This record gives sequence, structure tokens and C-alpha cells, in this order.
Amino acid sequence: MENQESNLNNLKIHPSQFLLLWFGVLIFVGATLLNLPFASVDGRSIGFVDALFTAASAVCVTGLTVVNTATHWTLFGKIIIVLLIQIGGLGIMTMATLIAFLFGKKITLKDRLLMQEEMNTTTLQGIVLLTKRVLFMTIGIEFIGVILLSFVFVPDYGLSQGIWFSIFHAISAFCNAGFDLLGNSMMDYVNNPLLNFTIISLLIIGGLGFYVLMDIIQRKKLKKLLIHSKIVLLISVALLIFGFLIVLIFEYGNPSTLGGLNLRGKLMSAMFLSATPRTAGFNTLDTAALGPVTTFFIIMLMFIGGSPGSTAGGVKTTTVGVVIIAIIGLVKGSEDTEIFKRRIPVTMILRAIAIIGIAFSLVILTTTILLVSEKNTGFSFIDIIFETVSAFGTVGLSRGLTPHLTDVGRIVVTLTMFVGRLGPLTIAFGIAQNQHKNKGYYKYPEGKIMVG
Repeated sequence: MENQESNLNNLKIHPSQFLLLWFGVLIFVGATLLNLPFASVDGRSIGFVDALFTAASAVCVTGLTVVNTATHWTLFGKIIIVLLIQIGGLGIMTMATLIAFLFGKKITLKDRLLMQEEMNTTTLQGIVLLTKRVLFMTIGIEFIGVILLSFVFVPDYGLSQGIWFSIFHAISAFCNAGFDLLGNSMMDYVNNPLLNFTIISLLIIGGLGFYVLMDIIQRKKLKKLLIHSKIVLLISVALLIFGFLIVLIFEYGNPSTLGGLNLRGKLMSAMFLSATPRTAGFNTLDTAALGPVTTFFIIMLMFIGGSPGSTAGGVKTTTVGVVIIAIIGLVKGSEDTEIFKRRIPVTMILRAIAIIGIAFSLVILTTTILLVSEKNTGFSFIDIIFETVSAFGTVGLSRGLTPHLTDVGRIVVTLTMFVGRLGPLTIAFGIAQNQHKNKGYYKYPEGKIMVG
């Protein structure tokens, strides 16, 4: 016990700060490698700003690109990108645990605290076992994805290139990154059921969160799942159905999107587009051709994102779920916020509101800066806010603005991706850890304020 306290005292920086530091270091190293001349097909350095943007997009599993991934990068550059995606998706401490596991290194208390922060769990109990299971689960799921995708890519591109494409896209899909080696995402396979459902399955599984996946495997029955898992599944299914109906209804007759497809193609494409804004970034339809209503709802889906402890970004499904449940309880006049026969603590509700408020503020700030810096690019307000939310939610969808961003715009979007990947998680953890410090020995009298 004394050793544990000593280790805690030796942790001079907060775990969240440590993770921010190491994610920053990983992005810088990735940018340095991608900036090397032999990383580009033309044999010239891409420039550090563009290399930094690409590395940040890969590490933050976003998928926004300033150059065409398929044609610009050499095999070396593509391997660097997929490695950054894998490390960024799983998390630095998870990958470090894999190395420690392979070499028989002891996992210290400091390591466990960092793993707890990165996995977004509330307890240290079983964190190492959970991390190991996450690693094996990831390898297994991605391997299945590679096998299924090889049935699509090998016949089209040959054995070696087809397998390489399968590996790259399986990792990119499961990590919700959205990088592709095809040049135009998945638009050439809009009518291919195997590719569509494989990609959809990978990104949904990756976006649910490892904690939820483990809970499903261990408890098997829906009724026995923890309340966290139930809320994640409830909100995720609701958003998938909601997105599917919105796309199908408002794009059904659009000749630039669903209009030219048969019924099967329309249904698959609507399903794909309802899933991919949850931070995946792949597309089978031209995003810039979507109607205004669909675009608006896609922006909302991107802002929500995936679930805690997953490879996805956004404010997270549980955050939105907690706020919705609290609003319903308030309207009903309930004293407590309850769901599934469980009461949600007030501190959790306040934390969720804080995360959404800070995220919304970040989106407003980034959008305002881009409106100024990109005013000469010819893109509209909807294109710019779409880009902003896509960056924050680490989605990777774009209406064509990304390659035309100015250097200022690229740096701003890079920072937004970085904050979007780590910000909400770090803010929530910081609030939870500092709550006990803010408790004094007295309380001020209440002040009455009229709201609403």
C-alpha cells in the first residue's frame, strides 16, 4: 500500500496530461516520417503543415485528407498512416501494454492510471485484463474483416494488393478512421453488399466501445447488461434507425445520390450513410451532393459520435443519452433522473452538460476562425461548419473543403481533431477528479435566477 501511495506521489502530471503529451509526440513523429521525400510518390517532401495534418488525422482516427491517400503516398507512407491509425484507435497505453505483455514487463500503478484514463473507465480493478482482452478482441475482429474484404478486393486487385487493401481498410474501418486506398472512398462499391455490410459492421463494433463489447460477451443477455451498456445500445440503435430514415426519405429522389440506384442500392446506401457519420468517414455517396436537410442531420450525427472507450470521437452517445433522460425526467416532474430502474447522479448530468457545452463552444470558435481564414476559397457556411464538426467528431467526411484549406485553416482543423479525439474524455475525467477539491466546509446561500 505504501508503495502504491509512493507511486501516486511520483506521478507529477495528471494522467490526462500525460496522454495529451504522448498523443502530441506521436503526431509529431508521424508528421516527421510523412514529411520525408520517399514517403511521397513524387519524391518531394509534402511540407510539414500537410504532413502534420495527415498524421493528426490518422492518430485522431479522423480521415480528413489534404491529398489523395491512394495516389500521393508511397507504400512507406501508407504503412506509416495505417500504423498511426491503429495506435491512435486503440490508444497509446493499450499498445504499450501489448509491448509490455510480449516482453513480460510489469504493469505499474502509474501505467494502470494512464490505462484507466485512456479506456475511460471508472475503476482500476481489472484494467490490465480488460486491456489485454481489448487487444485480442481487436486482432480477432480486424482479422475477420480482412478475410471478408479479401473476397471483394482480391478479385479486383490481385492477391498481394487485394490482401494489402483488405488489411488497410479493415483497420481503418474498425478504428473509425475513414482513410482509403481506392481514391474515392467506397463509391465504386455502392452496390456491393459484402463490402457495405462488412464496413458497416466493423465501424459499428468499433464505435460501441470495448467496455460494452466485453459486457455483451460476458453477460450475453440484454436484461443483465450494465446500465452503461444499455444506454449505449439504446442510443446507438436509435441514431442508426433515425439516420437511415432521414437519408432514405430526403435523398430517395435526389439524382446525385440515391436517385439513380435500384431499391437494394438505396437501402444499402442509406444504411451506410446512417452509420458512417458516427465518426467512420467512409462514403459510398457524394457527400457534397446531399440535400440541405440530410446535411444538417449528418452534422448532428457527427457531433454525437460514438461511445466512450471506443475508437470513435464526438461528445459520445452516453453524454447525449444522459442529457435526454434528464430532460424527460424534468418534464415529468421527477425528483430523480432514472432509467432501467437505476438513478443517474446529478454530478453525471452536470458533467454531460459541461462536455456538450464545451464541445459546442469549440465548434463555434473553429467555425468562426474558418469563416475568416477560408473566405476566399468559395465554400459556403454549411461546407465550413460541416468540416468543423467532422474534425471535432473525428469523422472524416467532407464536402470538398479539406484540400483547399489555407495553412491557417489546416492548423486550426488539426487542433480541432486533436481536441476532439481527447478533449471530452479529458474534460470529463478532470471534472470527476477535481470534485472533491471543490468541496468546502461551508456553502453560500442559494441565489434565485429565472431561466427559460
